[in-house]
Amino acid sequence: MRGKHRRKTMPRSPKPYLEPSIFWSIRQGFPQRLRILLAVSALGIPLLLWGILSYGEVVTPMLLPTPTAVLQAGIDMLNPQQRDESLWVDIFVSFGRVFGGFLAAAAVGIPVGIAMGTFYSMESLFSPIVGTIRYMPVAAFIPLVVVWFGLGEMSKVVIIFLGIVFYNAIMIADAVKFIPSELLNAAYTLGANRRDILLRVILPASVPSILDTLRVNVAGAWNFLVISELIAADRGLGFRIARAQRFVQTDQVLVCIVVIGAIGLLLDFAFKWVAKKVTPWAEYSQH
Repeated sequence: MRGKHRRKTMPRSPKPYLEPSIFWSIRQGFPQRLRILLAVSALGIPLLLWGILSYGEVVTPMLLPTPTAVLQAGIDMLNPQQRDESLWVDIFVSFGRVFGGFLAAAAVGIPVGIAMGTFYSMESLFSPIVGTIRYMPVAAFIPLVVVWFGLGEMSKVVIIFLGIVFYNAIMIADAVKFIPSELLNAAYTLGANRRDILLRVILPASVPSILDTLRVNVAGAWNFLVISELIAADRGLGFRIARAQRFVQTDQVLVCIVVIGAIGLLLDFAFKWVAKKVTPWAEYSQH
C-alpha cells in the first residue's frame, strides 16, 4: 500500500467577491437622478421640519418664525422704504471686507505654504509660529487689532486675514509635501535645477490643492466676518445679525444667515468651475 493515511484535500471555497452596489459604490460613478434626489432630500427634509415646527406652533414665532415670514422679511429688507436700509448695501459691504481679507490671506499664505512644503529650512522657520498662532482664537486679537488699526475698515479686513491665513499656509504646505519624490528625482535626472523644480514641477503640481484650499477657507472668511463686524460697524451682514438679535428679530437673523449661505454656495461652485478650467488634468469629485 502506498501510504496508509492519505491526506484528504478539502475543496477550496470560492473567492469572495464584492457585490455590486449603486448607493455604496466607491468612486465608480453615481446616477444623476439619484444624486439630484439626495440633494433635494438634504434640503427638503430640514425645510419640512421647519415648517412643521413653525406652522404647527410647536415653537413660538419669536424663536422660530415660519418660512413665509422669513421670506417676507427678506423681501422687505431688500426693498425698504429708505435706500440706506437696503440689504443690498450690507451684502456689498460685507463682500468687500471678505474679499479684502481673503485676498490678503491668499497672497501671504500661498507663498509661505509652498516654501514650508518645499524647503526644510523654511518649514523650521515658519512652522513654530504658524502652528502656534492658528490655535489661538481670533477674537482674542480684537483689542490689539483695534489699537493697531483703529475702528475703520482695515481692522475688519485684518480680523478676516488672521482667521484664515495660517490655515492657508499649513494646508498648502501639506499638499506640497505629498508631491511624489519620484517626480522630483525624474526632473533632476533630466537636468532641472532648483529653480526649475520649484517653478515647473512643484508649483504646477500644487495648483489643484491650492485652489481646493482657497475654496475651503473662503467659508472661514465668511465665518470670521461676523466677528470682524462687531468692531464699530454700521453696515454689513454681521452688523445686521447683531442688531436683529438685539431686538429679537429672528426672521431678519435667518434672512442674513440664508444670504451668507447662498453666497458661500455660489463661491463654492465658482471655485470648482475655475479649478476644472485651470487644472483639467486633476481629478475632481462629481459632487
